[in-house]
Amino acid sequence: MNNIEILKKYIVTDILKLDCGKEISNFPIAYETYGKLNKKKNNAILIFHALTGDQFPCGKNPITNKEGWWNYALGPNKAIDTNKFFVISANVIGGCMGSFGPSSIDPLTNKPYGSNFPVITINDMVNAQNFLLDYFKIEKLFAVIGGSMGGMQVLQFISNFPNKAEVAIPIACTASHSAQNIALNELGRQAIMADNEWSNGKYLENGKSPSKGLSVARMAAHITYLSKKGLQEKFGRKLQERDTLNFSFDADFQIESYLRYQGSVFVDRFDANSYLYITRAMDYFDLTKQFNGNLSDAFKHSKTKFFIISFTSDWLYPTNENREIVIALNAIGADVGFIEITSDKGHDSFLLDVPDFLSAIKNFLNNSYKNINETRI
Repeated sequence: MNNIEILKKYIVTDILKLDCGKEISNFPIAYETYGKLNKKKNNAILIFHALTGDQFPCGKNPITNKEGWWNYALGPNKAIDTNKFFVISANVIGGCMGSFGPSSIDPLTNKPYGSNFPVITINDMVNAQNFLLDYFKIEKLFAVIGGSMGGMQVLQFISNFPNKAEVAIPIACTASHSAQNIALNELGRQAIMADNEWSNGKYLENGKSPSKGLSVARMAAHITYLSKKGLQEKFGRKLQERDTLNFSFDADFQIESYLRYQGSVFVDRFDANSYLYITRAMDYFDLTKQFNGNLSDAFKHSKTKFFIISFTSDWLYPTNENREIVIALNAIGADVGFIEITSDKGHDSFLLDVPDFLSAIKNFLNNSYKNINETRI
């Protein structure tokens, strides 16, 4: 990933105390914006990205030259309309697209932090991104939106800053990471750390990368983003460019070739240590435990309007886990809407062209923005 210097960055000079007990300051938050902030500064939306996302949800990433990860949802006249809204998207701390992370240089050693980087949490990510609102002089956002890990950040943001967003849209997420998801993340981490090139996290000092381990981690994770039905319909038992079995360990099946490809392209755009740190942050996320077992208390000081979205085929963050958030909000009389979208595309549904999902977001945002502004006239 070259030309990282061209990215927009805000240097946070304040001290941020991390959950692990360490303090950081003078650290960069890499960000991108879309649309224009109006004079009233009431049209701003903060987008939180998922595990392998970054600050480029739409358009083209200038570093990887890949299309934005949310091009279906974000842009002019799309569900999140950049002709109407001013959208801010930041790379989380711990990431590898310009924000403070394991590949950042430690000023004490002049070497990459590597595994000496502090362990961070979803709470730390949210508190760091909040500094961007001060930078833009935005007192209150219109909306905070995010899917998967981005949805966790939405929940944490409203809990931390109950009066800083009019509406919140957590998508395909959870209030606490399940044992299954912790286990799946650990599988990926162990694949990385078992790669000899990982070198206890100091591979960048040696000019190397644990690409084999990271590739396997990505392959394993990618399976969880899909659905059994979707995989069967797309691949089934189709062979890869052959008519008969090869009787070897080459990629006989199309699904094998597909997963190997996903792993190989991932290592070109993502840092292995970032993968370790961000998955650990996801595993540590337990908003219910933060409030002594009562999730409702996380939101009791907020008047934010919620719209929670899940997908029928998502087995990574299933509908019942999303409903638990709805139940917690209902218990305190919060303004909350919920919809389960029918889709066979699995957890990745929120990133794909799912018309019912995109129209649900568009209608909710447009109606909420209209109602809020009419109320204040």
